[in-house]
Amino acid sequence: MTFATKRIGRTSVEVTALGLGCATLGGSMLAVQDADARMMMVDALDTGIRYFDTAPLYGYGRSEHLVGDMLRYRSEAVISTKAGRRLRPRRRAQDLKDQWQQPFPFEPYFDYSYDGIMRSYEDSLQRLGMNRIDILLLHDVDSFTHGQAAQPDVFKKAMDSAYKAMAELRAAGEVRAIGIGVNEAKPIADALAYGQWDCFLLAGRYTLLEQAPLVELFPQVERHGAAVIVGGPFNSGILVGGDTWNYTRAPDKLVARAKAMAEVCTAHKVPLPTAALKFPLAHPVVASVIPGPRTTNELNQILAWWEHPVPAALWSDLKGERLIEAGAPVPG
Repeated sequence: MTFATKRIGRTSVEVTALGLGCATLGGSMLAVQDADARMMMVDALDTGIRYFDTAPLYGYGRSEHLVGDMLRYRSEAVISTKAGRRLRPRRRAQDLKDQWQQPFPFEPYFDYSYDGIMRSYEDSLQRLGMNRIDILLLHDVDSFTHGQAAQPDVFKKAMDSAYKAMAELRAAGEVRAIGIGVNEAKPIADALAYGQWDCFLLAGRYTLLEQAPLVELFPQVERHGAAVIVGGPFNSGILVGGDTWNYTRAPDKLVARAKAMAEVCTAHKVPLPTAALKFPLAHPVVASVIPGPRTTNELNQILAWWEHPVPAALWSDLKGERLIEAGAPVPG
């Protein structure tokens, strides 16, 4: 398969329109066997996917380890990872409510200091077993992670110290692009005043189900000269027929909305996940969409959705039913 590519901001980095989010390889909610993960990565490369996103948090190093194993000698692959959490050996039992299944025996702690970012970058190189990271993202400086009360202070300290470290790494050629990876739009808007960013990974907030960033955030990001990478295009399950949204049980209102979308898609003989994958990429600021398959079977299903044709009438009907914003760009 041939995927369109798009440049990350004003950098030389280009990513494929379809990438892979590799949180799943860390065992997010469900355990993934190493052999399955490695085979899936090989198949993704063979089909033309060239962008892969990971983080120290995912499986407490396990995702980075697996990603590095399969991409170490593939110079054509673009890799992003994250900084802001460091890992230390686990000396107590894993919390039974921990989302990571069969992770590495480490535990994360936040460190947005200058030295912490530098150390996180070096640690990621070691876990990946690589001498390069293309895109470095500041991870989870949002209220979703830190709570409404603590987030402003965490964010301010991160902008004052973490940004300096990341900008130095970019200036030195250690990384090719820097950005922020979050689950909320507001930290991205707030970060624009602190320096020049190249991209923002926004998970779950610009999807077929949600388009709030259209009005203010995306025009600001476009003027800034940065790109957006859309994570969580299925809103953690609800747009593939599940009942979860934002990593928890979906509210009835959103379930009804997703059902109405599915009915419109069915009328046009288009799977709902196809529309969910294609919709975000129509916006000029969006460079890539990165679902997270666990196995080759799941990857193949995503590729089948990706290749399914979508008539223009589907988008006009979704707008006519007021299921997506009237002003949202749609695929041509």
